[in-house]
Amino acid sequence: MKHFLIAFLNVLLILNITSAQSYNNWRGPDRDGHYHESNLLKSWPANGPRMVWAFEILGKGFSSPVFANDKIYVTALDGDNGYVYVLSMDGKLESRFFYGEDFSSSYPGARSTPSIADNLLYMVTGHGELVCLDINSEQRVWSKKLFSDFDGSNLRWGFTENMVVDGDVIYVSPGGRRNNIVALNRHSGAVIWSSPAKGTLSAYGSPLLFEHGGRKIFAGHMADHVVGLDAVTGQLLWSHPFSNRHNIHPNTPIYHNGELYVFTGYGKGGYKLRLSRDGNSITQVWENSQLDPKTGGAVLIDGYLYGSGDRNRRWFGVDWNTGEVVHEARDIDAGTVITADGMLYAYTERGELALLKPDNGKFSVVSQTRIELGSDQHWAHLVIKDGILYVRRGNALMAFDIRK
Repeated sequence: MKHFLIAFLNVLLILNITSAQSYNNWRGPDRDGHYHESNLLKSWPANGPRMVWAFEILGKGFSSPVFANDKIYVTALDGDNGYVYVLSMDGKLESRFFYGEDFSSSYPGARSTPSIADNLLYMVTGHGELVCLDINSEQRVWSKKLFSDFDGSNLRWGFTENMVVDGDVIYVSPGGRRNNIVALNRHSGAVIWSSPAKGTLSAYGSPLLFEHGGRKIFAGHMADHVVGLDAVTGQLLWSHPFSNRHNIHPNTPIYHNGELYVFTGYGKGGYKLRLSRDGNSITQVWENSQLDPKTGGAVLIDGYLYGSGDRNRRWFGVDWNTGEVVHEARDIDAGTVITADGMLYAYTERGELALLKPDNGKFSVVSQTRIELGSDQHWAHLVIKDGILYVRRGNALMAFDIRK
């Protein structure tokens, strides 16, 4: 049953892809797990990097922090109600404000982290309510109910998506037959376009927005297809059948040089797709079923993919060009992965926090420690900002200094 339950891990960082708000992105400024930091430690002391502070009175949740105006924003559940907690950069609580009722059934907790653009904060709840709040007044500006307004349906473990914000537009995937994916004006919530795409359910996924062939393309993994849409018009450009036994696909695709890697868990693994020059069509290049991350994501470094499996509970290095496994190891448990300053940072489901050295598809564990504070599962993705590594575990947010 567990492998059904952890599918919503990907609810950590709702994004804003403009450079001014880069740390509000899901999995880094480019949504690919890369944090553009430098002068970081290449190994840690025996007991791990120095903890700067820990805030241990959050509510339940699986999200990671975002940053704006020299403050930290992180979401959590208190009873049935979801709140945005506002912390100072030294970990002191400054305020908290209500964003809506959130998912309190099995594995209760906030499933989304806010995206902040200018003074506006965006959240989507596990019950499918998209809300926009003013961070100055801490009041609601507008909201949309994705199921009643856009004919979507809720998912077994609560609606989950790290939405894309770009300029004045916010994209979300209600999963309805008519309104499968929609683009809204982020200031008012007005519909800019609505696409039926393939008409299948949302699948806990977090989409990718990228530029290719002179246009912006929205790529999302729905229940049984990966779809590519023109981000300006909502036109369906292409689709690729891609399902697993449970239609749970929490990972964000990775785009590089005209090619797109899409991947999922339950032993399914991933495909690399090549886009035509104009972006109107795709062809499959290779398939690899060994690297099958369920919720932990993957990163691409110097021509090699790194990540851990779900059914194949090992860490893998995979050649981007061929899809062949270069290296695999069981030194640590499966978990999430990001990268910064030439190193891999892993946070595993057993609570291991590890620093790995990648080397042309191979890798080695350089340092590791264990996260003891906090509650419930070790599912949240890591975040690095200004040389500080942020780790969320349930009711605790911890900050570690990883600077040289």
